[in-house]
Amino acid sequence: MANTEVSPDSMPTVKQLIPKLECGAKTVTRLPYGGFLFLEHDVPSLLIYRKKENDSGTDRLIRAGASYLVVGTESFQYYKTFIEDLTTLMSDNFGSFILLEIFSGAAGSQTFKVRGPSHKLPVSLQVLKDELLKIKSRQYNVNLDVCVEQTKTRQIVSEKPLLEISHIKQRGATLIGLEVPPVFRDEQGHVYPLYFRDFQEQFIKAIQRAVFEFVRVQTTSSLTNYHALGKRSIHEEVFKIDKQLTEIENSYQFLLLVAPVNIQVLRQQFFDSHFKTLDRYHYRLLPVDPDILKRKLYDLRIDEIDDPAISFLFDEKRAEIDQELTMLKERGAKNFFYSSIRLYNGLDKALIAEAELILQNIPENHEEGQRAVIDTSEFGDLAKQEFDYFKEQDSHFNSKIHIRDDVNIMMVSKGELYLPSDYTMSKNDAKALIQHEIGTHALTYYNGTQQPLTQMASGLANYDALQEGIAVLSEYLSGGLSGNRLRILAGRVVAGAALINGAEFHEMFFKLYSQYDFTKERAFNITSRMFQGGGFLKDIIYLEGLVRLRNFLKEGGELVPLLSGKFALHHIDLIQDLRDRGLVLPPKITPRYLNNEDFNLKIDKLKKGLPISKMI
Repeated sequence: MANTEVSPDSMPTVKQLIPKLECGAKTVTRLPYGGFLFLEHDVPSLLIYRKKENDSGTDRLIRAGASYLVVGTESFQYYKTFIEDLTTLMSDNFGSFILLEIFSGAAGSQTFKVRGPSHKLPVSLQVLKDELLKIKSRQYNVNLDVCVEQTKTRQIVSEKPLLEISHIKQRGATLIGLEVPPVFRDEQGHVYPLYFRDFQEQFIKAIQRAVFEFVRVQTTSSLTNYHALGKRSIHEEVFKIDKQLTEIENSYQFLLLVAPVNIQVLRQQFFDSHFKTLDRYHYRLLPVDPDILKRKLYDLRIDEIDDPAISFLFDEKRAEIDQELTMLKERGAKNFFYSSIRLYNGLDKALIAEAELILQNIPENHEEGQRAVIDTSEFGDLAKQEFDYFKEQDSHFNSKIHIRDDVNIMMVSKGELYLPSDYTMSKNDAKALIQHEIGTHALTYYNGTQQPLTQMASGLANYDALQEGIAVLSEYLSGGLSGNRLRILAGRVVAGAALINGAEFHEMFFKLYSQYDFTKERAFNITSRMFQGGGFLKDIIYLEGLVRLRNFLKEGGELVPLLSGKFALHHIDLIQDLRDRGLVLPPKITPRYLNNEDFNLKIDKLKKGLPISKMI
């Protein structure tokens, strides 16, 4: 059906759509001729874009903002009146209101042109200029520049003004025009997807920082930082992609599939032969086809997500899953080892030095295994007490303990505890393991399930190091961290360094057994885990995570916010951004050790730089 001009009287007005502004509320509605309004009632700013043909990408830039208006292709007078009425409504409520109209510049342009009252908003426009200049460009053979023009004309020459300057002043508002160089697309109008994601993320951050300066000074808004000017809600399609990512990851158990099924036989054979004979590792059959899963993985339209933070997190997670699926195909081959280096980001010299320091300063306690032990049933009772403690904090918490004959290690899977039926441990180890497995892994899984994004429960990319760092820290905070435990973590790092330097199985075993005085059982356990799959560096992350977490606390970071789900330390700024936008919630449950009398004392020691070797 052909578009025809419709009388403004017959189209929805601002008063009809928004009879009253309410804190925390939003108005999301389609408007005539392809227009669209997304308005957060407590955000005194609005990004505006006029819909047009052959302008791919520009409209997506504004959709990353908290509030935006897409102006339809026809009925200009209707939209002019609509914007004036909306400006009046918002200005009356906040004392002032800022609008930014976004245009696309001419093909070939590499200059942002900012049109606005620079004499009245020197700080805001300077912030905008400085932030726009930070957008990545030179590595893409683009040299971006910014020009700030003091002019009463806020739109490009070919466009009619949406608001007259006199009308803006009468309503106590401010309008800024921003011409964007279309460097994110080619001459045919095709968007460069990877560069666009970087461009959009930094562009919207520049807008938010500049607008926040205006909001902070000129309005009565209670917004506390620029993150609050980001998107507050997640589109249904984003939730769908989030769930699909989780489903793909949950369709295989990576750690289980790279662990040998004949490790007990290999251990016995190795010891019976006086450390000479070791047969090949055998692995479980793959229950999935990695290539089919990869096809599903790359069918996900992550590139179309207009929230830069979530787009980055999902893209990063997809790359991690892709790497794991590749490694499943490489089990037992040398390429598995090279992929392992990429997945766990290698090993730095500072971590090796920390491990060496621990092994030099803490002697092996060969009597530890002779202490009074408890069995699986007794440990299960302790675990139940911890689960009950969580249930007291949140009645919806519901997790189980599984004692089984077909598992050979203690583990937490999807928040539930799995115990080998013949498992024994010392009482001190039990205290540590309760907080490691339940007070960290089960707890962060449950807190993650309470978040809007399921990835917070299954784990964002590279979450393992922080998870294990918190888990080991919990052993220290609960008084259960032993010298032997720290030595094992250090031994894993030393073994990882040896693996990278080309050590064979026997060479690594004797390095640990003879040079570092590990018992034959511990030396074999560390070595066999390091060689599973074909060379697996995952075990270095326990000490790495602890060191990084200690440094994070030393620099003023807080522990409790890290318990809201499973993510990495390099995600902290993104998580804070999502938290400020209400997309990440505080942890529902917290661990018991936070209430220990010596908790603050121990945390203070860490913040003062307590050496890892002194944490026992």
